[in-house]
Amino acid sequence: MPTEPGPLHDLRHHGDAEVRDDGGTLVDLAVNVRADTPPAWLRDRIAASLAGLAAYPDGRDARAAVAARHGLPVERVLLTAGAAEAFVLLARALKVSRPVVVHPQFTEPEAALRDAGHTVDRVLLREADGFRLDPAAVPEDADLVVIGNPTNPTSVLHPASSVAQLARPGRTLVVDEAFMDAVPGEREALAGRTDVPGLVVLRSLTKTWGLAGLRIGYVLAAPETVAALERAQPLWPVSTPALAAAEACVSPAALAEAEEAAGAIAADRAFLLAGLRDFAPFGVRVVEPAEAPFVLVRVPDAAGVRRRLRTLGYAARRGDTFPGLDGDWLRLAVRDRGTTEGFLGALGRVLRA
Repeated sequence: MPTEPGPLHDLRHHGDAEVRDDGGTLVDLAVNVRADTPPAWLRDRIAASLAGLAAYPDGRDARAAVAARHGLPVERVLLTAGAAEAFVLLARALKVSRPVVVHPQFTEPEAALRDAGHTVDRVLLREADGFRLDPAAVPEDADLVVIGNPTNPTSVLHPASSVAQLARPGRTLVVDEAFMDAVPGEREALAGRTDVPGLVVLRSLTKTWGLAGLRIGYVLAAPETVAALERAQPLWPVSTPALAAAEACVSPAALAEAEEAAGAIAADRAFLLAGLRDFAPFGVRVVEPAEAPFVLVRVPDAAGVRRRLRTLGYAARRGDTFPGLDGDWLRLAVRDRGTTEGFLGALGRVLRA
């Protein structure tokens, strides 16, 4: 697995760019937010919080709720304006000399590190290995390592034991678990673990609950790390409606609903994967096993396929902005069976043209 400092990719390109402006009328397979969310009960909870907008946000109850959800003391929890804010805080607050990002993965961690003046090395996981982690590929002197699990865009779920092998005394190990609540049973999760040195786990509530516009996530880490990140935050960084959402989304009833949704996603993903395999004679290859609410697909002339899919009403996420991938990759969000059937029909028309 090669280690490299570059070249630079368009690290600021994200799936929402595919459905802005002229893409607003397309069927969205580019953004990894669960469809038909937020649910009505959550919208009602958020709406009820608006009566308190005259007061400054007080995050104590939401922080305590998140801590209880993971069996941790509140000193190990930091609420953030989405996981993206956490990446910025880590890049600015931690004193590191050799940060390493394991790619392909969400590009915002590297972008935040570069913006903060760091030189970032990359460990590139290989298609030939199924984009699976080899802990030995990470340089021993890396004092900050960032990895996603399950990983965006590959949909690979790394064993928790393999990820934990990256921990070292004097190293901060950042694990982005933004999509872990879409994995049935959250197997391979490290959230809540206190026995892994230097562990920092990031969680997002925007994917499963459809709160991308509200911006809410959190960090789980040692108290001294949380304190350092909190000092780098602006005052009142999380709004009152977002705090209400955080408290609601970690309740026992919400966790049960998320687990049910994870099972539905797994079934819908299996249907999508089966349909994509039928296009193998056209050179289509899927990264499997896929465990997230999206799949990564190699398609010859993916850029052209993506453009033609848009003319048929479907937006897919380009893959070439992820380090370690070239222009023959697309990321596809998992949707309901009816939506997937329509997409597979459109893809078939494009490939056979």
